[in-house]
Amino acid sequence: MTTLTRADWEQRARDLKIEGRAYINGEYTDAVSGETFECISPVDGRLLGKIASCDAADAQRAVDNARATFNSGVWSRLAPTKRKATMIRFAGLLKQHAEELALLETLDMGKPISDSLYIDVPGAAQALSWSGEAIDKIYDEVAATPHDQLGLVTREPVGVVGAIVPWNFPLMMACWKLGPALSTGNSVILKPSEKSPLTAIRIAALAVEAGIPKGVLNVLPGYGHTVGKALALHNDVDTLVFTGSTKIAKQLLIYSGESNMKRVWLEAGGKSPNIVFADAPDLQAAAEAAAGAIAFNQGEVCTAGSRLLVERSIKDKFLPLVIEALKTWKPGNPLDPATNVGALVDTQQMNTVLAYIESGHTDGAKLVAGGKRILQETGGTYVEPTIFDGVSNAMKIAQEEIFGPVLSVITFDSAEEAIQIANDTPYGLAAAVWTADISKAHLTAKALRAGSVWVNQYDGGDMTAPFGGFKQSGNGRDKSLHAFDKYTELKATWIKL
Repeated sequence: MTTLTRADWEQRARDLKIEGRAYINGEYTDAVSGETFECISPVDGRLLGKIASCDAADAQRAVDNARATFNSGVWSRLAPTKRKATMIRFAGLLKQHAEELALLETLDMGKPISDSLYIDVPGAAQALSWSGEAIDKIYDEVAATPHDQLGLVTREPVGVVGAIVPWNFPLMMACWKLGPALSTGNSVILKPSEKSPLTAIRIAALAVEAGIPKGVLNVLPGYGHTVGKALALHNDVDTLVFTGSTKIAKQLLIYSGESNMKRVWLEAGGKSPNIVFADAPDLQAAAEAAAGAIAFNQGEVCTAGSRLLVERSIKDKFLPLVIEALKTWKPGNPLDPATNVGALVDTQQMNTVLAYIESGHTDGAKLVAGGKRILQETGGTYVEPTIFDGVSNAMKIAQEEIFGPVLSVITFDSAEEAIQIANDTPYGLAAAVWTADISKAHLTAKALRAGSVWVNQYDGGDMTAPFGGFKQSGNGRDKSLHAFDKYTELKATWIKL
């Protein structure tokens, strides 16, 4: 555990040298156009630096380089054991630079420094090392054949991978994709969100330091409608992996059809139900989890427990526990190690969240906690964790992904009704069930149309469990051995003996 204080972090922030250029073929480089955009910290509105604004010309450079590097075999044909060792070194360098990366993440995105340091950076490093460790333990197959035939089923790297990652967990989401994509031998072009590009830019150099050949990992900062679109439409990008909004995910599918039918793997939005039955084994624990499920990372989480479904018979007892638990989640300066709620990523997102809060009022929901912008004097973008009671599942705040700390409380009278409400959304990313009845837990979990279901906890799992959604929450899976399917092609080779 670090002993750094807020004053220490603020001094480091003042001394920090920020790299804002793209990374192509092992070198930092300006955008071809010379264009940049400003990187503003949501902590206090300060200008962190100018970031290269890449576009189609930069995408072309990166794709050409990635393809040439892939075809050379310098990484794609390297023995899996050697790729494994390199990936483990890459993970080790993330840990070695943990404080620098955590500071970049907090200044750039607004999350608490303690979360960046103890959750995001270790999680990112684990994603790299876990995937690296797995790669020499994934076997190919021999088909069941007649005695004079030999059927081989082999995995090959898909080629050039475009990875577009979100702004809420910039480093960890990148490494969820880089881990299996690089371990399987692909070349990768990473496009971080323009809202939080700094850690992606930094780790590009760490990859080369770890021994990943130049050209295997390229990083292109810029906007979705410029460089992101260029990658999605490029005929020499073989696979596109994406985490972000459902709206953009749908557009990427269109771009695939308009170009080379590249494989597109999407992790999109969520409106996750957190279902608390009257027989929940520990209402206090459930209340604390419900508060954390909406306040953690300022609610900027695709799996945020944004719909709290409470059995009517305990609502009057349970809701005050949630309100009280939420009081422990207080927005504050993200560079203070004691802060557990930081700033929303930027003014645009803050205004979006405030507009949803206004919508809750307009639609007749009852505000019972929070609901305001605070700490305006800091120049940062802070909103109180918020609870609306009396919410109908048809309301805008119950149907649309807010991506902020806004909780909708909905009551139900039976398990069947809870399941119906829970599934009544375009999304299907995650859900939670609180009950002491093991049969009810299993039957409810089976009935929920969600990629992850947690029982008597919220946000369980680790690298061994797949992560992804049903319905308009996307397709494909991050984490676990299932993630490797996105980055490999299956080849059948049939030999007559």
